[in-house]
Amino acid sequence: MSKLSKAYRPQKHEDKIYQKWEESGYFNPDNLNLPDDAPSYTIVLPPPNITDKLHLGHSSMLAIEDLLIRFHRMNGYRTLWIPGTDHAAIATQNVVEKKLLREKNLTRHDLGREKFLEKVWEFLRETQNTILKQTRKMGASLDWSRESFTLDKQRQKAVTQMFVDMYKEGVIYRGERIVNWCPRCHSTLADDEVEHAEQRAKFYTFKYWKGFPISISTTRPETKIGDTAVAVNPKDERYQKYIGQEFEGNFCGVPLKIKIIADREVDMNLGTGALGVTPAHSMVDWKMAEDNKLEIKKVIDEDGKIHQEFGEFSGLTAKKAGELIIKKLKANNLLEKEEEIDNALSTCYRCDTAIEPLPSKQWFVSVNKKIKRLKNKSLREKAIEVVRGKEISFIPGRFEKQYINWMENLHDWCISRQIWFGHQIPVWYKNTDNKHNKRIGEEIYVGITPPKNKEQWTQDPDVLDTWFSSGMWTFSTLGWPDNFKNGEKTGDLAKFHPTQVLETGYEIITLWVSRMIMMSLFSLGEIPFENVYLHGMVLDEKGDKMSKSKGNGINPIEVINEFGTDAVRLSLLIGNTPGNNLRIGGEKIAGMRNLINKLWNITRYIEDTFNISDLDNNTLTEKISPIMNKKTITLADKWILLEFNELSQQITVDIKNYRFSDAGENLKDFTWNKLADWYLEISKIEKNKNDKQVILKYILKNLLILWHPFIPFVTENIWGKIFTENNLLLVEPWTKESTIIGGEKATQNNFNILQKIITEIRNVRAQYRMSTNQDIELIIYTHQKNHFLENSQEILKNLKTKISKITIAENGLKINKAHYSTINGLEIYIPLNNIINLDEEKNRLSKEIQQTTNFIKTLDKKLSNENFINNAPKGIIDKEKEKLASQKNKLKNLNKYLEDLT
Repeated sequence: MSKLSKAYRPQKHEDKIYQKWEESGYFNPDNLNLPDDAPSYTIVLPPPNITDKLHLGHSSMLAIEDLLIRFHRMNGYRTLWIPGTDHAAIATQNVVEKKLLREKNLTRHDLGREKFLEKVWEFLRETQNTILKQTRKMGASLDWSRESFTLDKQRQKAVTQMFVDMYKEGVIYRGERIVNWCPRCHSTLADDEVEHAEQRAKFYTFKYWKGFPISISTTRPETKIGDTAVAVNPKDERYQKYIGQEFEGNFCGVPLKIKIIADREVDMNLGTGALGVTPAHSMVDWKMAEDNKLEIKKVIDEDGKIHQEFGEFSGLTAKKAGELIIKKLKANNLLEKEEEIDNALSTCYRCDTAIEPLPSKQWFVSVNKKIKRLKNKSLREKAIEVVRGKEISFIPGRFEKQYINWMENLHDWCISRQIWFGHQIPVWYKNTDNKHNKRIGEEIYVGITPPKNKEQWTQDPDVLDTWFSSGMWTFSTLGWPDNFKNGEKTGDLAKFHPTQVLETGYEIITLWVSRMIMMSLFSLGEIPFENVYLHGMVLDEKGDKMSKSKGNGINPIEVINEFGTDAVRLSLLIGNTPGNNLRIGGEKIAGMRNLINKLWNITRYIEDTFNISDLDNNTLTEKISPIMNKKTITLADKWILLEFNELSQQITVDIKNYRFSDAGENLKDFTWNKLADWYLEISKIEKNKNDKQVILKYILKNLLILWHPFIPFVTENIWGKIFTENNLLLVEPWTKESTIIGGEKATQNNFNILQKIITEIRNVRAQYRMSTNQDIELIIYTHQKNHFLENSQEILKNLKTKISKITIAENGLKINKAHYSTINGLEIYIPLNNIINLDEEKNRLSKEIQQTTNFIKTLDKKLSNENFINNAPKGIIDKEKEKLASQKNKLKNLNKYLEDLT
């Protein structure tokens, strides 16, 4: 086996290592040579949209999921991680349309459906290839033999089957109701695809015509030409006498018939306490119209313009119509008040266009219909039941409440989209005029294949909401419907479903998680996953969301090329806790690169100093036990083995409980602090090299195993050079708990005391600014006989302490003009009289005490300033508080140092 190079250059090794992993076939669980009863562990990769290359948020997802997959593969699970991408219907069509307009000044209508879709697929193949390359660069150990795409043939088959099954069950229906309409995308949007932004808006108060008894207020005057009622609260004494009455008149040239209705939801304190009811353009008003049998008049069309039959307003944009109405109201002295208020603007989540609520005939999934196969429970009820019953757990748990709140208020899901790219709805109409989506005949055919005499039928031009196909992701990727017959699962579906974890962003609980649960319950009668792990957004170092416009985004490939994949992965895992956003920047990634270099250098030192290649890898554990009983074993040897044993147990517990950051921090602390800074430094002093050869190879081997799910490339590289070129670390069994040591507490306590003494000595040298050549004396009163420190004097003298003389006694006299401290009942003295100029040091400390005291007063004054507390960002306030606490601790130490000198 070859030796490690002086420096680790990840760019030289990572692609070769990934190729080796892929060629091994071990990403495929069928090749793992496991017993038949081995448990399965499955994750489906949330399919990234093929609209653009991956960003750091995707990289975070890949790092977390790959950690889980590698951990379970090494623990003997039949581990499957399914890769795939999402066609993202509306988003992809938007991107291609904008690209066509920008580059060729063409619209999709200029090309026609067939040629436009050719352009979409051309774009898709290019971006999909980029995404898959990026995914491999992150080290993702996905089973590429099972790669899926939400619009490939198998998914088209599954989606069609699901639609037909739901239609036959009466869960899918076609009906007219208010939908969210995007005039730019020319399509419906689900409720959870609508974003809300605060804005300042004009709030107008007026009467429809002179003599109308009630004034109303609105932010949308353009819709008032479609009003059919005014709603008031039945408790509002101002309007009670009008309830039930009807009034006819002329509003800005448009004849209206207005009925006064009562509704308990009307806010008596908003505006005039009277609400103009426009049933066709408000979901709330639509419900009022149904309850009160009101006429529904459509005002705004799919282009965001006023319908015909509205006189001079017809054909105007909604905005222009609104301006004209206000102008007419002013001219007729009907406008009573005009003011500005805060208002939530609903916009399309893909193109930011203002949403128009419109009545439209669309396809819906009923979430409230009782379903026989679900024991007469609805999709909504069943999806709540499995979470409340803890069949599905959310991590962190607080998101369970958010999920249940959403599901309890869930409306029927509009699944039809008026675009060209996507799964075309498997519905055909006879004698259909497709222009403007108007149906002439009512004869309808829903099926897996087109109807006979298909030339007499026309397929519905709409496509399905992209969340319909991605909602089937856990089971469509495992062979459904082919692997599900007569209620029985076979093949991959039987082996790997339900999956164990869905790892995704918290922002799509409603968009995706809820749909996946409902779709799986309907099709299979079982949950799609046992756990939902929700990560937050990846932010820049200042805590701002990364975006192209701000120029603060980080391209994963660029930082991988600079720092290596392992450093990027580790920076996305350490500090990353479920449900919380993560700050990241070049400084953090560089710090993780330094940690990886540290592991490499530790290995080189162990390899070069202790000739560990001479030892048989397979008998390391057996050799540890006899060493523990040898007289040559040292306190440091026992301590490092105990610490490693505890580490291996803790890492296992942390990963199983999704505490990835804690696990990474523990590994970092052991590697850099306990192993490198303490044990390896002590190994340079102690003489039992043969014992340490076994101990260090045992620890290094198992430490690489523990690190592998976090930083797979460097660990695999070291493994192949130090341990075996034939067996990949990728499939090495996980480190098991060791039972080789007794007397754990005494060993750890004693070594911790030793550490504290050495740290105290180093701090004293730094505090009194002693030169590196300055020898010092150490006096310790133990207050007990035969203290373990008597056998640790070589370490005390040589571990960067520069101690020339040590006195260890049970008791002794107090020593003046010496640094004094107590550690675990020990009295520690370091005489200073002959080492430093006491007068100069007292003078220096007095000045520093005064400076620190003044700084504390300044910070206190700043933090007691209400203006600062009320206006400064929380992060800055927290930093000032941390600074104050640090300065107070510094002052305490300075006073103690001054006291020691007197």
